[in-house]
Amino acid sequence: MPGTVLYYVLFWGVFLISLGIFMYRFRQLWQYTFLGQKVDKRSPFRQIWDTLAYILSQLCQLKNFRLKDFAPLGHALMVWGFFVSILFYFFFIILAGGLGLVGLEDTAFYFYFVWVMEFMAAFVFIGALWAVIRRYIVRPDRLKGEQTWEAGIILFSVLTHPITHFFEIATKIAAGHFPEEFGAILPPISGWISNLFVGNTHIIGWNLGFSWAHWLTVVLVLILIPYTRYTHIIASIFNGILRNPQRMGVLKTIDVEKEMEKEDPFACKADTLTWKQNLDLFSCVVCGNCQELCPAYNTEKPLNPKKVIQDLKKHLLKVGPQMVAAKNKGETVSEEVNIPLPGNVVTEDEIWACSTCGACDTVCPVWVDHVDKIVDMRRNLVLAQSVMPETAKGALESIEKRGHPWRGTTKQRTDWAEGLDVKTMAEDAEVDILFWVGCTSALEDRSVKISQAFAKLMKQAGIKFGILGPEESCCGDPARRLGNEYLYQMMAQQNIEVMKGYNVKKIVTACPHCFNTLKNEYPQFGGNFEVVHYTEYINELIAAGKIKCAASGFGKVTYHDSCYLGRHNDIYQPPRQILKSMPGMNLLEMEMNKKRGFCCGGGGGRMWLEEKGMRMGESRVQQAMDIKADMITTACPFCLQMFDDAIKAKQAEETFKVKDIAQMVLESSSNQK
Repeated sequence: MPGTVLYYVLFWGVFLISLGIFMYRFRQLWQYTFLGQKVDKRSPFRQIWDTLAYILSQLCQLKNFRLKDFAPLGHALMVWGFFVSILFYFFFIILAGGLGLVGLEDTAFYFYFVWVMEFMAAFVFIGALWAVIRRYIVRPDRLKGEQTWEAGIILFSVLTHPITHFFEIATKIAAGHFPEEFGAILPPISGWISNLFVGNTHIIGWNLGFSWAHWLTVVLVLILIPYTRYTHIIASIFNGILRNPQRMGVLKTIDVEKEMEKEDPFACKADTLTWKQNLDLFSCVVCGNCQELCPAYNTEKPLNPKKVIQDLKKHLLKVGPQMVAAKNKGETVSEEVNIPLPGNVVTEDEIWACSTCGACDTVCPVWVDHVDKIVDMRRNLVLAQSVMPETAKGALESIEKRGHPWRGTTKQRTDWAEGLDVKTMAEDAEVDILFWVGCTSALEDRSVKISQAFAKLMKQAGIKFGILGPEESCCGDPARRLGNEYLYQMMAQQNIEVMKGYNVKKIVTACPHCFNTLKNEYPQFGGNFEVVHYTEYINELIAAGKIKCAASGFGKVTYHDSCYLGRHNDIYQPPRQILKSMPGMNLLEMEMNKKRGFCCGGGGGRMWLEEKGMRMGESRVQQAMDIKADMITTACPFCLQMFDDAIKAKQAEETFKVKDIAQMVLESSSNQK
């Protein structure tokens, strides 16, 4: 049949109809995406090559590979197979079959490519078969509820693709249409299958049937791409290229004054998310990796980051047609259609359950940003609707009136330093570093020990430092993460002005939340300082011999990675190097560590919110106990407090301890003396 007019009419007719359906739907999705607001100018060319390398190598999936979960490898096998298949389609289906380039299938190039495709098709089949087993038989928690018709038809198309390929080549071999000079070296799978058709008098018909079955599978996938989660194949590429160039822990800045001039300020609707946030929705592959690592979900909170993204996507697809039609006519969309997302599409409980730990963003293989959407919805609740938990309201009012979120404390900013001979910058501004103490380390009883320990260590090392004392106010992290961008900017500008007044160059802080804010977010307002976390600084002092450690009998110790120090700022080694510098240290690692670490539950302003169900801190302490550790150590005052509460709740004070690294170093260095 190839070479006949009817063949070409059918071949191109099917292809062009499928392509037309694809383009029609793709145009719709494009319009829905760009209902969103503009984003800051991006430099996509910087990210094209690393995005393509990330996808082609499948590091986007393989970064989540673990011995107990081979799913990323299965996905990688399928993707690698399809990459090679696309080339095969172009050369030997489009050029040879569709354009009738006679002789192309009689070349050595064809023979070698068929051999490559033999293995690639096997990769696709193995990966798809594993996906079927995972989704319909094993059913891990992250895939429960995902046994939908959509998932079924996608897996069916993926499985059909290699099967029809094998049988097409097998019948071609049996029909004698395979290059004769290579007949003795047949591809293994197709060659074996060809034995089933030896002597078959209808072999030409079988070959034609399998050829069409394979081609129809290809065009079926083309149609499915824009109508199913297959969309991520295209959307994720652009999502990677156009991803936010800022590091994960940096939230976007809002022009508060300009926003207040709007009729509907701080709205969070389908057309007030950014187009990049809408693109996220179509990039999601519904793999559930975000759900699997989310500390809120794993402690039975109402939040599931995968569900949030899917709910937002369903809403956009629902209201998109009406909004696009209204936009084209220059009309305003009714409030019944363009509803606020918080409280309608995403519940308030879901929004407030997030600790902004970033685990979801880290493990996502397609660059979906979950945290920024949740914070935007908090901004809407707080600034547009004045809706928030009472404890959040109390913390925000305390920041505004007292400069810190700790409502019940009567401590002053310098009480922790009593008897330590620590001077404020007002008393002596000629210092090597500014020690930014932070609200928690200055005012919360359990955390002041961190400040005291670090101050003593700096004095041991001969470092001249100062503090702002009463001039230091909350860095604004709790306000920003709780959704009050206005209050955050006010605190940031106030602190920047104070530090610039003292010509501050270098800042060291013990709080990862302060560290992230001062280092990564203050530059948005002109606050450009060298900011160092105390673990980095202590590690340098130990390496320089200015602090010397001795064994202190801490027992078996496990280190907890603070989310804002680790995931948000990639500081993993300095704390561990400090611990390993103590002779005889028995350092254990929890299974969930470093980038896959488990949040204590104190971030995102949740330190000041009620926690329902199992505490995240209790879950983390249990993980430490499970590896038979005697102590959990951290480098964050929030984590210290959350773990202290968790240990008390578990009534394990006598058998399990928590200490900050600064305290441990002080004890060890004191023993050295």
